[in-house]
Amino acid sequence: MSMEEAAMTKCGDIMTPNPVCCEPTATIDVVAKTMRDKDVGPIPIVDSKDEMHLVGIVTDRDVVVKVLGAGKDVKTTAVDEVMTPAPIKCRPEDDVKKAIKLMEGARVRRIPIVDDKDKLVGIIAQADIAIRLNKTKKTGEILEEISKPPGF
Repeated sequence: MSMEEAAMTKCGDIMTPNPVCCEPTATIDVVAKTMRDKDVGPIPIVDSKDEMHLVGIVTDRDVVVKVLGAGKDVKTTAVDEVMTPAPIKCRPEDDVKKAIKLMEGARVRRIPIVDDKDKLVGIIAQADIAIRLNKTKKTGEILEEISKPPGF
């Protein structure tokens, strides 16, 4: 897929709708169990399950580095203490090209999708780009670029 083809595909076409999410007050043990049970690494954090406004994102790496590595208690540490606030995001009507560029720039492998009121409606992972779009050398190059550690 060329970047021109990505520009013709909308984020809403390839996103996983209604992703697993947690609230900022959830403790890390609950978040980690959710990651295990739902087989996901990142979890979008919403203000409440009723409102669903995106306020952050937490990854399995955040749990390991910022909680376990720092010696914090998983049963008393709330996710809002370790999440990334105000994560990059796209809207369903945005071109996939925009999502790819944002993911490349931030060096992240997933991007939440929100509606015009900032309500979480989906998530796009690297795999969604590779699997749901035509696999070509360009897509592979994009995924490789997103995956590089900073400074390479």
